[in-house]
Amino acid sequence: MFVGVTDVSLPALLSGDPAAWEIFWISRLPRTAAVILAGMAVAVAGLIMQLMARNKFVEPSMVGTVESATMGILVATIAFPSAALFAKMGIASLFAVAGTWLFLTIINRLPSRNTLLVPLVGIMLGGVIGSITTFFAYRYDLLQTLNTWMIGDFSGVIRGRYELLWIVAAVTAIGYIAADRFTVAGMGADFTTNLGMNYKAIMRLGMTIVALISAIVVTTVGALPFLGLVIPQLVSLFFGDNLRRSAPLTAVTGAGLVLVCDILSRTIRFPYEVPVGMIMSVLGAALFLILLLRSQRKEASRPRA
Repeated sequence: MFVGVTDVSLPALLSGDPAAWEIFWISRLPRTAAVILAGMAVAVAGLIMQLMARNKFVEPSMVGTVESATMGILVATIAFPSAALFAKMGIASLFAVAGTWLFLTIINRLPSRNTLLVPLVGIMLGGVIGSITTFFAYRYDLLQTLNTWMIGDFSGVIRGRYELLWIVAAVTAIGYIAADRFTVAGMGADFTTNLGMNYKAIMRLGMTIVALISAIVVTTVGALPFLGLVIPQLVSLFFGDNLRRSAPLTAVTGAGLVLVCDILSRTIRFPYEVPVGMIMSVLGAALFLILLLRSQRKEASRPRA
């Protein structure tokens, strides 16, 4: 909260400097809260998505969920240009649910659930949805608006423009309450049904949670790529796949990583800022490749039957 162009230091706050306190309440504190809430929610959404898809290499930004939410924002912008942000968020959430459902429907019909095939299908689906969105954004001269939604950036977060992120905190809490059900659902439909649980209802709840988190974060601060992919994997390496045990650690680690990236974004080209989404893309891609190569080496070392 003390990193930025304007001098807001602890001595200035303690001395009662009115300008420092104004910047602190209007910009620094809301931005820090937005960073923590967005990082926490996206990481947990990635963990839930991986359990639903039964694959460690998927996350909302790799299965078409974020692209579908962006398409919903574009539709809302074209059809209802004067609509409030909350209304656009609702439309984006509906599109995100539809995109997530389409992805899960496709992978459930695949002849093989290969580790790499599932994320490949998700990337292709996201590419198709993103291409359609880009085409119509170009036709309606909204490409710059679309790019604003797709790049994660906290530089515009001030008081009055981040409060929707408190909704994702509540949604994430719901995901934690239903953690045991998601863990069981990750074992498959037959296993879940044999335990007396409604597999479809659990999947619908998971889709709703992932879609709401994706839509709210995208409409508020933009996309945060790879966050929901690498953080759950890193946590599961040390603490296993039990969602109730790993969800709090995933939330804290996700918030911490986004906070570090936000500090880097403010200091790399000081006094200018680099979008957080750009830094997340570089770090996330590097971690993703490391995890992918590790998984391939692990599979190669297994004895063949």
